[in-house]
Amino acid sequence: MKLSRRLALASALGSSLAGIAPGTFAAHAPKGKSKEKEVPAGSPGETPLGPVETVAKWAFIQDFTTGAVLLNKGADEAMPPSSMTKLMTMYLVYEQLKKGQLKLTDTVTVSARAAAMGGSRMFIDVGKPVVIEDLVRGVIVASGNDAATVLAETVGGSQEKFVDMMNAKAKELGMTHSTFRNPTGWPDPEQFMSCRDIATLANRIVKEFPEYYKYESERSFKYNNIEQQNRHPMVQAGTADGLKTGHTDAGGFGLVASSSRDGRRMVMVLNGMTSMHERAQESEKLMNWAFGNFENVTLFSANEVIDNAQVWLGTDKTVPLTGGRDLVVTLPKSWRQTASIKISYDAPIKAPVAKGQPVGVLMLRGHGVPAMDVNLIAGADVPRLSLPMRGLAVVSHFVSGG
Repeated sequence: MKLSRRLALASALGSSLAGIAPGTFAAHAPKGKSKEKEVPAGSPGETPLGPVETVAKWAFIQDFTTGAVLLNKGADEAMPPSSMTKLMTMYLVYEQLKKGQLKLTDTVTVSARAAAMGGSRMFIDVGKPVVIEDLVRGVIVASGNDAATVLAETVGGSQEKFVDMMNAKAKELGMTHSTFRNPTGWPDPEQFMSCRDIATLANRIVKEFPEYYKYESERSFKYNNIEQQNRHPMVQAGTADGLKTGHTDAGGFGLVASSSRDGRRMVMVLNGMTSMHERAQESEKLMNWAFGNFENVTLFSANEVIDNAQVWLGTDKTVPLTGGRDLVVTLPKSWRQTASIKISYDAPIKAPVAKGQPVGVLMLRGHGVPAMDVNLIAGADVPRLSLPMRGLAVVSHFVSGG
């Protein structure tokens, strides 16, 4: 491919790619994928930019829009989830609310089992009625084990049946490293979750239940003349709008947070820290690192022409190549200096060509850039020439030496 065509291709891909150095694009027959540099194993977290130190025993950061994993430290290891378990409890409650099978204004009676729960509490009284909305806030803001138990009994009929619902929902959502034994996160050697599974729940709550997610950002809640502060340090600091903290002796101090800045959202799960202070410092540090080192880039829009491929024996000599969808990817902010983007297809493409037919691949590579192959499709129909016209085209091709 000539240099002028390389530059034209960069322009066709839009302003996002305009800064890439000439010579980084090529159209050719498909070859093997390039080998990516492996991230060293060990105590640091793995990132596209290389190892990053964190005092968290387990850590996971993900871009909400693209799903890109920016930090992974034991993200699929089973760990004690403590009160972060309550995210699954609230997911099931939100489902019931959204379906209309439960209302925020409904009133339920507190059982003796719920009122007797230890640990963090909303301080509800046995036998007394309580409104569902207060219970929701009691779980989210006060992390009330009593409130979570009442909600579990209300939705499931009993805590045991609700736990069955939790495990069934985990399987449905693809949470392969989670097993539940109670709705509160009360220590149990058979109850565990992974950072990735907790992030899955957080993403689903933000996406599916915006009308209830608003409770996550409340900084205090008063019930029974007792006012409690939200235990989430990032919510208190205004640097996150949810979701949950947790602590047990076995799991240490943990946190799942979602932050939105300048139109972007991150989800972060940390666990295994030694104190509330360490949790607060580490969560701010890692969230700032994620937003500071990565950006979301629109490589191309759905109908944007990325290249024009030659067609053999077609009514048109070329066919436009498109991605068929908007492609937004999360990349290091230094990606323009390191990225290599190539277009690969068998040239020329034999007619007939149908619109939407897969005809090529866009390959994204580079240091700190997650390897990505994106299928390219034909942006138009190119019928095959009639038999007489094909004969003339073949003769012309050989006479001209093309």
